[in-house]
Amino acid sequence: MTQATKHIHVNAFNMNCVGHIHHGLWTHPRDRSTEYHTLKYWTDIAKTLEKGLFDSIFIADVIGYYDVYQKGVDLTLREGIQLPVNNPWLLISAMAAVTENLGFGVTATVGAHHPYTFARDVTTLDQLTNGRMGWNIVTGYVDSGARGLGQDGLDAHDSRYDRAEDFLELAYKLWEGSWEDGAVIADKARRIHALPEKVHPVFHQGPFYRSNAIHMSAPSPQRTPLLFQAGTSARGLKFAGQHAEGVFIGARDPAAAREASRKLRQAAVAAGRQPDDIKIYAGVAVVTGATEAEAKEKYADYLAHASAEGGLAHFAASTGVDFSQYDLDEPIEFGQGNAIQSAAAAAKKQGWTTRRKLLEQFALGSRYNTVVGDPNQVADALTHWIDEGEIDGFNLTRIVVPETWQDFANVIVPELQNRGRYRTAYDGGTLRQQLFGRGDRLPDHHPAARWRRALTRFAESVEPVPAAIAQAQ
Repeated sequence: MTQATKHIHVNAFNMNCVGHIHHGLWTHPRDRSTEYHTLKYWTDIAKTLEKGLFDSIFIADVIGYYDVYQKGVDLTLREGIQLPVNNPWLLISAMAAVTENLGFGVTATVGAHHPYTFARDVTTLDQLTNGRMGWNIVTGYVDSGARGLGQDGLDAHDSRYDRAEDFLELAYKLWEGSWEDGAVIADKARRIHALPEKVHPVFHQGPFYRSNAIHMSAPSPQRTPLLFQAGTSARGLKFAGQHAEGVFIGARDPAAAREASRKLRQAAVAAGRQPDDIKIYAGVAVVTGATEAEAKEKYADYLAHASAEGGLAHFAASTGVDFSQYDLDEPIEFGQGNAIQSAAAAAKKQGWTTRRKLLEQFALGSRYNTVVGDPNQVADALTHWIDEGEIDGFNLTRIVVPETWQDFANVIVPELQNRGRYRTAYDGGTLRQQLFGRGDRLPDHHPAARWRRALTRFAESVEPVPAAIAQAQ
């Protein structure tokens, strides 16, 4: 399809907690997010999203909690700012059981897992979902989580990406190279379930991880899950260019989205990949109604329940700056933090240089772009972002659950379909096949693919052979 006719991709952006992005909205009388710890809450959401033909439910996560603002967690706890927060991975089987096509993009922090056991977790879920799993790769950004894991604080920003590179290399070896295609034959008559000559040990000696073992799980439909990532710092951009298939960006307008998109696609090309190997999603909130007046009335209703200070506390954790120490109009010094570097850079670029200006931006409890209007106005805005921003779709944030996604599925999707800008049915298959239409597996030019060849080449050896493997690369 041309840029002007391609379908818009949409993920539902959520988190296994009360308050995710638009803080304070859990107090709205129609909001169900306090039911986040019940299965019915999640299965109902999954069925709504599949009805709306969403790509996936994209579930954020954070290891730790927000204790930068006011140097503590009092506001975080009172407002339910991503605390308490539960494990998102344990939700997938239930949602998969009530859907057939909806994908699952789930966040896992590299430093909180070991690739050997994590690879098995992902393979298991990719099998149970018939290939609908995606992994949002994050490196962590709050010191509280690092302290909880027994560290003094976060490693340096770029060092966290170095760890992620090592984590991914070992995971790739396990997913792509340990079990050959056809290893499992499940022959009852011959009493052979798997052919030993087609299963190989993985040898890895990296700067952060070591392993000498067979992958515990037989291959899943995708082997490697669809790979999401969200970092757009200089180091994050390089990482995304090398590995990511879906990238989540923050952009204040289509021009900023276009700039970010071009950098990401150039990074992919620099890594030996294709520009269209990456689907790019911008974060957006949508408030709609049958008429413009109805949409504006709903927006005003939402504003009455939002917490701008809650949004500020969340942003404080993202930047590492305690904004509570500044007077309303006192200039804020962001500096070069160790949290999300792109968040501070964006704030400075957009002139959010005082606490008053930040609070104005967080009127709906977050800094996300919000589109308010009737179906025609919303569709105009979204297609403008796609065409001018050179992006592929959106991470649609929840404002009131499940109203946000019901409105989008029932009101906006039909309008986009009428314009030929949204799928009218799922194509079927794995998440990777649905997004790219090029099969279930990563393409041969992705860095993971080299382990399909390299590891089987040294299958006869039972001792670690890092030098030989290095030559095979």
